[in-house]
Amino acid sequence: MNFDPQEAVETAKQYYNSNDAHTFYTTIWGGEDLHVGTYRRPEDTIFDGSRRTVEKLAGLPSVLDSECTVLDLGSGIGGTARYLAKAFGCRVVGLNLSEVENERHRRMNAEQGVDHLIEVLDGNFEQVPYADDSFDVVWSQDAILHSSQRDKVLAEAYRVLKKNGEVVFTDPMQTEDCYPEFLEPILKRIFLSSLATPQYYCDTARQIGFEVLSYENEPQQLTNHYGAVLKETQRREDELRQKGVSREYIEHMKEGLMNWVTGGKYGHITWGFFHFRK
Repeated sequence: MNFDPQEAVETAKQYYNSNDAHTFYTTIWGGEDLHVGTYRRPEDTIFDGSRRTVEKLAGLPSVLDSECTVLDLGSGIGGTARYLAKAFGCRVVGLNLSEVENERHRRMNAEQGVDHLIEVLDGNFEQVPYADDSFDVVWSQDAILHSSQRDKVLAEAYRVLKKNGEVVFTDPMQTEDCYPEFLEPILKRIFLSSLATPQYYCDTARQIGFEVLSYENEPQQLTNHYGAVLKETQRREDELRQKGVSREYIEHMKEGLMNWVTGGKYGHITWGFFHFRK
């Protein structure tokens, strides 16, 4: 499968702007965060797991405080930006393709009283609309996989970081020895020809000029998370339909979630935490 880079961008934009996708994610994913969670107990909710991932990622940069400027690539509806603004007083720029998500992001920032600390931009993280050396931290959660030019995303992160600035991110990936039959249905659904591997991200970062500080592999959490989302989708299926989500979307989503769970269970898909420094 080969997809034009611009086609991949437009496909992701149209998908996340759709009523089906926006309603599904904001209903099922916990209301604040749209990324993979970190689960510690069977009773953890999707919100609990998602927020735990944010807290863990926030523990990686050497400094997060009111003097820091953070760029959140693929910021979704802004749960991370609001957390960083409230917890540390950071100034955050959220860059995201979906105008629908961005409008909700802005509205929630105002409702929670942090809009003075957060700027929300409609844009593509392969072309960051900021000058060189603008940010102390670049942050991303489960967004870079949607790019067909992941090396360009990392290069843009390097460009806009100040000297000694840091990148922290998570992403679903394929393993080095992934069987194609487990990957193909996932790739078909997200309109990409491949996923990155952990080694790819670390090698590419070094080639760009980053120092790789750490990578923590957490494959079980991907399985935990998509399993939890699948269970919640099944439990609230009637509610989703009442909110206008199409039956076709729900069925495709359940199938897609099961593909992620199966791929993770059998060691073909993984997920983890990266930390690089310029």
